[in-house]
Formats: sequence, C-alpha cells, structure tokens
Amino acid sequence: MLGNLKIPKELRKKIDNELQPGEFIRWVEQPVPQFFTAASIGSVLFGIPWTSFAIFWMWGASGFKLPDLREGLQPQHLFALFGVPFVLIGFGMLSSPIWVWQSARKTVYLVTDKRAISIQSGWSTTIRSYLPDQLKDVYRKERADGTGDVIIAIRRWKDSDGDQMSEEIGFLGVRSPREVEKMLRQLIQNNA
Repeated sequence: MLGNLKIPKELRKKIDNELQPGEFIRWVEQPVPQFFTAASIGSVLFGIPWTSFAIFWMWGASGFKLPDLREGLQPQHLFALFGVPFVLIGFGMLSSPIWVWQSARKTVYLVTDKRAISIQSGWSTTIRSYLPDQLKDVYRKERADGTGDVIIAIRRWKDSDGDQMSEEIGFLGVRSPREVEKMLRQLIQNNA
C-alpha cells in the first residue's frame, strides 16, 4: 500500500514501527500542504504590526540613526538590543506559513483494519492511535475544493485564565474526507 505513495523514508519507518503484526493498512495519506491556513493568516496579520513596532522601537531607542560603533557601544545601543527578541518573535509569526507547510510534510494519517493512526513528526514524534470504540463522534468538514478534515476527537481544557479552550483532533487537510469518514465508520461497524 505504501509503495505508490511518496511518503518520506523517515515517516515510512515510523509507520512500519507502529503497525502490529498482521495489521494491514486500508488507507494512508499525508495532509495537503498549504501555506495559508486560518491560523497562519492570523499569525501573519498579527506579526506585521508586531514586527514593525519592534523594529520602530529599536530604531527609536538607538536615536533614530544607525549606531556609530567606532565610538564603542553606547548605553542607548545596548538598550535598543532589548528589542531583538521581539523582532525574532515577529519573524517567527511572519514565517508561520512555512512552519504549517513543513508540519504537513511531516505528518501521515492511516486507517488500518484495527485502528486509526496519526503520526506527526518534527522535533519530537506524536503518535495518536484510536481504537474503534474511541471513534464515537467522528464527523467531517469539507471545503469548496473537496478537501477537508475528519474530526475524531475534541480535546478540551482550561487555559491559565480559566477560559474554556478546545482543539479538534483528527485527519486534517485530507483529499477525500467523505471517503475517510466512511472508512472510519466501517471500521467501527466491523469491530462492534
């Protein structure tokens, strides 16, 4: 099943290590890599004024001129350096579409004859495995282009302020969400 797909070797090894003896893959796919998602657009839009203000602040802290280092470092030059972390954070926000795209390239989703599996690689690897009895509230969200998300679970928690937060977990950005949802429902039915 993996032979025809162009899944990176690193992910292929993780898939092979995750499968149990006798377990076979019914479906495998990587998410459609996209530069601009709702989260990355929000981050970029927030990053533009953030980075602009941080650079402006550093420029102002240095007296609105380039420092002349022939005289050595002056106190205002050192003060201006406090803005460097804020500029770096801004560059991180502005580059978020690249990180989202890279994340999609290091993610793979599988449906086997026994379970649904999500493998997200990167600095560390997160493997989520869902047995049929954990697939109670499966639903899909489709986009106009036919791609979409198949949601397997919703993680809920409270942030440090006590506000309720949630995250949809599942197969995000798949090419045929209707087929994947049907496959998951079939898995549930076969193992009932």
